[in-house]
Amino acid sequence: MKKIYYFDNNATTRVHDEVKKEMEPFFTKLYGNPSSMHFFGGQVQKYVDESRKKISLLLGCLPEEIIFTSCGTESDSTAIYSALKVNPDKKHIITSAVEHPAVINLCKHLETQGYSVTYLNVNEDGMIDINDLKSAIRPDTAVVSIMWANNETGVIFPVEEIADICHEKGVLFHTDAVQAAGKIDIDLSKNKIDMLSISGHKLHSPKGIGVLFVRKGVKFAPFLLGGHQERGRRAGTENVPYIVGLGKASEIALANMQKENDYVRKLREKLERGLVEKIPNTRINGLKSPRLPNTLSISFGFVEGESIIMLLSEKGICASTGSACSSGSLEPSHVLMAMKIPFTHAQGTVRFSLSIYNTEEEVDYILKVMPDVIKRLREISAFNDETPQFENAKDIHH
Repeated sequence: MKKIYYFDNNATTRVHDEVKKEMEPFFTKLYGNPSSMHFFGGQVQKYVDESRKKISLLLGCLPEEIIFTSCGTESDSTAIYSALKVNPDKKHIITSAVEHPAVINLCKHLETQGYSVTYLNVNEDGMIDINDLKSAIRPDTAVVSIMWANNETGVIFPVEEIADICHEKGVLFHTDAVQAAGKIDIDLSKNKIDMLSISGHKLHSPKGIGVLFVRKGVKFAPFLLGGHQERGRRAGTENVPYIVGLGKASEIALANMQKENDYVRKLREKLERGLVEKIPNTRINGLKSPRLPNTLSISFGFVEGESIIMLLSEKGICASTGSACSSGSLEPSHVLMAMKIPFTHAQGTVRFSLSIYNTEEEVDYILKVMPDVIKRLREISAFNDETPQFENAKDIHH
C-alpha cells in the first residue's frame, strides 16, 4: 500500500485517537435520545452538557451560548440568515472578497433576493483595510461577516477590532472561525463578537458536527424549526457521539495549543524555507501578514497547480491547489484573484496545511520530490519566462 503524506489538514483532519475512544460508547451502549423522558435517554444529556462546557472553555464563552450544528456551513448560514431576520428593514451585508464559499456563495444568492452586499478588497498580502470597513457600514447594514483566518492562505484578520467597530455602529458581527479554532487563542469573554462558527473536522473530531456561538442577549432567529432541541434554537435530534467527540477534541486543543502550534510552525517554516531555496520563481502568499502556524500557500511560476497536485498525489503526497481548476475552472481561486497575484503564479499555487500528525521526515520527503516535479512541469508548460506578467511580478520572486 502506498505511504500517505497528508498535508491537506485545512480540508479535513484525522480524528484524534482519544476522540474516537471517547465517542465509541455512544454508538452501541449509550445510544439513547437525550430528549427522551426515560432514564436511558436522559442519562445521555449530561454528556452533551459536558461537551458543551468543554467547547465553551476553548472559546472563552458561556456553555449556554453554544448551539450545536451539523457543520461550519450551517453555522455560517444560520448566523447570517438570523441577522437578516431580526433586522427585516436592513438589506445590506458586508463581507470580504476572500471568504470561504460558505459565506461568499450565500451572499451571492442573497443578492438575487433583494439584498446588497459589499465585498471588501484585500491587498497583495491578503489583508483587508479597516478603513474600507468603516466606510462601507451604512444605516441599513444588517451584518458584517469576516472570517478569522483564511482557509487558503492562513492570513489572520483583526476580527476583534472589527467587532469593536461594528459594535460602535450598532451592527451585528459574525466571524467564520473554522480554520482558527484550536490554532488561535479565542476568548469571547474579552471581545464583542456576536456570532462565531466552528467545524469539528478541522480540529481532529469527525465530519458532521459544528458549533455556532451566539452571544447572550443577541437577538436570534432559528434556521431549522421543529423540535425543542438546543433550547429551541436548532431543531433536530442531537448528534450525541459527534458532540462528545467535538467536546473531547476541544479539550485536547485547549490543553496543547501552544505546544502543537510551536511544533507545526517549525515544520511549516522548514517546508517554506526549503521550497523557496530549492525552487526559483516562487511566491509565498500572505507572507507579510499574520498567518496560521500550519498553513503554507505557495505559488510556482509558469506551471499549473492541478498538474502539481496530480504528480504529488502519484508520489503519495496529499495537498491542495489554490486554483479552482480541480473543479473544472481554468481561473485561479477567488482568494488569489482578490490578492491580485499575477496569473502566471496564481495558476501554479499549492496549499500545504499541516497538523500534529506530520513529521520532519515527511517534510524532507516533499523537499526531495518537489523540485523535480516543478522542473518537469516547467519543461512542458504552456507558460515560459517570456509570458507577459503583471508589473509587480518582480516583487514576488525569491
